[in-house]
Amino acid sequence: MAVEGSGAWFGFGFCGFGQALGSGCGRQVHSPEPLEAPCAGVDICRVSASWSYTALVTRGGGTHLSGAARGAARGCGDAWASEALLVVRRGPQLQAWSPPSALCGEPLWTHAVAPDAAGTPGPAGEAQAGALPLLPGACAYVSPRPPFYRPLAPELRARRLELGAEHAVLLGATGQVFSWGSGRHGQLGHGTLEAEQEPRLLEALQGLPMAEVAAGGWHSVCVSATGLARDGSEVTGAARTEDRTPAPFISVQPFPALLDLPLDSTVVKASCGSRHTAVVTRTGELYTWGWGKYGQLGHKGTSSLDRPCRVEYFVDKQLQVQAVTCGPWNTYVYAVEKGKS
Repeated sequence: MAVEGSGAWFGFGFCGFGQALGSGCGRQVHSPEPLEAPCAGVDICRVSASWSYTALVTRGGGTHLSGAARGAARGCGDAWASEALLVVRRGPQLQAWSPPSALCGEPLWTHAVAPDAAGTPGPAGEAQAGALPLLPGACAYVSPRPPFYRPLAPELRARRLELGAEHAVLLGATGQVFSWGSGRHGQLGHGTLEAEQEPRLLEALQGLPMAEVAAGGWHSVCVSATGLARDGSEVTGAARTEDRTPAPFISVQPFPALLDLPLDSTVVKASCGSRHTAVVTRTGELYTWGWGKYGQLGHKGTSSLDRPCRVEYFVDKQLQVQAVTCGPWNTYVYAVEKGKS
């Protein structure tokens, strides 16, 4: 999640919050409604979250870890967090650590990136935040092992790449969407449950340029100027337990379906967690749905939802949401006071 300006960021679900940035102390927070992070006065420009820890990148080039993995480093332009690996960008290099020893000692591996992908230094020579690059020069991917390369086809000019648990979704320069990897949950959107070894054009969306894509654990979301399409596994609540109360279950949807928000809201940003989805509207409202066991939907409870529901916390607090990023079991939001965006 990249942000601009001065505001506050919030977390809900199974979150790792440090008691103070760089303090070396952390705690796990299981919150069913948004909780403001304890980072007053720190200019955070990017957040990356795994199940158990969070990586924060400040505008001055600092990286701070909180939760199960803790530590701090300077001179970083970006960070990517997972349970198996922490990757940071320092100048023209990517460096990788295992989370228990993150930012301490020698990294597991380092790799040089193309100058145009590594970002440019700021006024004081500090690294500036930018998108974590593909390797090398937007033609391959980051791996938990020392990077391997698999060039994309020459005609695939990538604008954005999103990785799920077992699949990848690529947004092309002209708004076309390609997906590949495992399709056993319908997450590729090709109408089958078969895997794809190479990027395949999502034919169902042909003629409808997309502006945004997101990949979750086993589902995908695409955002256009006219709506919101989804495919893959979805959490629904039509089943019943023995006492007749609603019980969530997983349904598989292998073909893209149009999903409209209430009140004809227009989506501009989207992010997917393991089994939940969050979107930001043009007016700064946040909608979430899917699996809610850990409070990752932000609706003051742990129920799961099969339709988008507005998170009222930000409306009640007169806050305008500008960015959202979902971890596997958590959600992080950047918001500003209305009238100050």
